[in-house]
Amino acid sequence: MTASPHAVLAATFAPGGTAVTAAMRFTREVMTAWATGGVLHTAEQVAGDLAEQVADEPFEVIWKHFGDAVQVELRQQNLSQSDPKAPSANVEEWGVTFAGDSRVHWARITVPGSADRVAAEWLEESSRGPHWLGFLADASDLLAGTLDPDMVPAIVAQVVVPRLASWCAVYTSDTAAGPLRLVYLWHADEAKIDGLREQLDGMDVDGADTRVTSAFHVNDSHVLAVPLTARGRSLGMMCLGRPDRFPDEVIQFAEDIGRRAALAMDNARLYAQQAAANRALQRSLLPPNEPEVPGLDYGVIYEPAGEANEVGGDFYDLFKAGDESWRFAIGDVCGTGPEAAAVTGLARHTLRLLAREGYGVAAVLGRLNQAILEEGERARFLTLLHGEITPVETGLELRLVSAGHPEALRLKPSGKVEAVTTPQSLLGVFHEVMFEADTIRLDHGDVLLAVTDGVTERRSGGRLLDDDGGLAKLLAECAGLSARAVAERIRRGAAEFASEPSADDLAIVVLRAR
Repeated sequence: MTASPHAVLAATFAPGGTAVTAAMRFTREVMTAWATGGVLHTAEQVAGDLAEQVADEPFEVIWKHFGDAVQVELRQQNLSQSDPKAPSANVEEWGVTFAGDSRVHWARITVPGSADRVAAEWLEESSRGPHWLGFLADASDLLAGTLDPDMVPAIVAQVVVPRLASWCAVYTSDTAAGPLRLVYLWHADEAKIDGLREQLDGMDVDGADTRVTSAFHVNDSHVLAVPLTARGRSLGMMCLGRPDRFPDEVIQFAEDIGRRAALAMDNARLYAQQAAANRALQRSLLPPNEPEVPGLDYGVIYEPAGEANEVGGDFYDLFKAGDESWRFAIGDVCGTGPEAAAVTGLARHTLRLLAREGYGVAAVLGRLNQAILEEGERARFLTLLHGEITPVETGLELRLVSAGHPEALRLKPSGKVEAVTTPQSLLGVFHEVMFEADTIRLDHGDVLLAVTDGVTERRSGGRLLDDDGGLAKLLAECAGLSARAVAERIRRGAAEFASEPSADDLAIVVLRAR
């Protein structure tokens, strides 16, 4: 189908036993929102059939509304080796397409009847009983299912058309006192959207009262303007249009939807603002740049596992400490969020400051331990591997201290792997603790691997990745690879160890003597 869809709704599902039912539930909500009840059961069955074929890996379900048909697409990046099967329900068409490393298994279902008939039947049914409660519940589920501020207006418009109106226009402002602008427009008849947009361009929405529901005319349409207000703040306005007068029942539904939409929009905006602030905070806790170190090839990977509004507790650093020496660190703060970020910031700045003042790695950790304890109740436990790198004729000389951190491993070009650090006390626990540095050599071609427990404690059922030396076995397969390739191989090995997404942050530092 080459025509552009009227509307698109999508959701991503993690693999597992509930993935199929979750995809079917999402389909039911989409069909309810689009007032395509005539194909609801078929759409659910088709979505379930396709999801069963890919439920062992993460997948995305995309529903597209073309007016006279709806189309489901299941997109998956990890290409399945099995042959795709046709849905068990009757569909207009089905097939498989490929885009890069993604496979799309799709099916198209014809929608009977017109939008006007659907709207009339729905209103008649809702006036006879509590059907509208189900409608509002489904609308709430859809609105609560997104934290993307740009998606809320689209969902609102698709919920109310064609049930409540022939078209819907959603206006919002970028700031509390800013002018309203049209952010989404949808008409039951796609051919009329451009003409309607021209009509609305001449409408002065800034002069409308955004505190109360009002009615007016735009050419041949009766228009109902519903305010979008949440937590006492005006966020915009939802304008509904239809050729005849709005019944009282429709006005009631529209106002209910407007309140729910405004709350969802406000939540999404607050979430987006918090996520942006925390992404900036997370960036500030990582190295601003990666220096060039003579004789060193290095690779780093950092992946926070929390939601977008959560700051991870893992960190790494690599910086110049003196004329002929560099320092590196990889650490894991207990917990996530602002408290963990505070300890991460304290650790990074303390390491850099004391290193540049000439303190050795052991002395730096002793002072950092004291600084964390002085934070009192705000303190968090910290595991840390801190090292000094000095280029020598045969490769690199490293002085390392492992404070409660997963052991560092050295890989020889022959494939031999061995632990090279002595376990010592983690930071932020004991006042009277002394640290001692281990001195090791990395000859040309040797590799040092340091990771956080997001790698070593990656869990699959009752087994951890590092059980029975699992990490060492994984590293042994990396002989001859560059530092970045080793880091990527370890990351991929951790990801493939379990089917579920990781619940812990992950940091990997690989140092290789050239």
